[in-house]
Amino acid sequence: MTRTKTLATSLLSLSAAALLALGTGSGATAAPPAGHGTDASAVSSQSPSDSNTADYWTPERMKSAVSGDVLADKALARGQAKVGPADLQVSPDLIFPELARTVAIDGQKATSMAAQSPTVDRKANASESPVPNIGKVFFTLGGVNYVCSGNSVTSANQSTVSTAGHCLNEGPGAFATNFTFVPAYLNGAAPYGKWTAKALYTTSQWSSSGDMQYDTGFAVMNTLNGQKLSAVVGASGVQFNAARGLTYKSFGYPAASPFNGESLKSCSGTATNDPYNPQYNTQGIPCNMTGGSSGGPWFIGTSSSGYQNSVNSYGYGSNSTKMCGPYWGTVIQGTYQTASSAP
Repeated sequence: MTRTKTLATSLLSLSAAALLALGTGSGATAAPPAGHGTDASAVSSQSPSDSNTADYWTPERMKSAVSGDVLADKALARGQAKVGPADLQVSPDLIFPELARTVAIDGQKATSMAAQSPTVDRKANASESPVPNIGKVFFTLGGVNYVCSGNSVTSANQSTVSTAGHCLNEGPGAFATNFTFVPAYLNGAAPYGKWTAKALYTTSQWSSSGDMQYDTGFAVMNTLNGQKLSAVVGASGVQFNAARGLTYKSFGYPAASPFNGESLKSCSGTATNDPYNPQYNTQGIPCNMTGGSSGGPWFIGTSSSGYQNSVNSYGYGSNSTKMCGPYWGTVIQGTYQTASSAP
């Protein structure tokens, strides 16, 4: 089990520290599950050449950005095709009830599966006040503007943001452009400014084949007004190769109906293995957050003061009551180490 934490995030109250201790158990460690690999050098990256990215994200463009779950839907569909219905434990119609409907992208128009979910039970999430280090991620892929969630994490460069792999790379395919992080976003306001990316990183497993078990990415941000990101908003500690089945609290900005993406939401619960696609080695917690929450952080324990240990990655169908996230093993740790130490 590997932990990294900043001084700022280590100065927890006694009660918060107790919650963290409960969330992490007695310090037991766990080796990465089979299939997670140990090649920490398997990292793909790109340095965006965009200029005036912050100016690109006008209030109108931010509000009209498409939920990034459209991209995760495509990866799930590819994964189902690779495995085949005979290998699934339940009917594929139950797992992907809407994959027969084509996800159409035409210029700035895109349709998300989760957007068709007016009957989602709101009780599977909670409303939250803004958290300085958690925010919205905006980016462009294939000429379409998208929105996800992200979090400032502790790093040697003090400028690293975690998110889902599909929120910065097509998986497989191109890296995003116009990548911008807006911490503590609330109703269109950017109280800490708009931070643009100077480099994007993800696992080669995601960038080359869209493998859902490695659906994590990290962005290194430019300075803003001469300051580094974590000096302004703080940063969360991170943990890798942790035990499975822990209690988590996840955060995100769900934008697909019935949510509007204008405020922070959270979900809490004990993680269980994904029974539908065990080949992903992912875990899920009770949650009905929709598209836009992709890339939001999972914290061990019951608050945002815990160590981050995964991200929102995918759910099943428009009325999903479980959010799945990748297991942060050695491969994702290697990607984090590369990004967090980049200049």
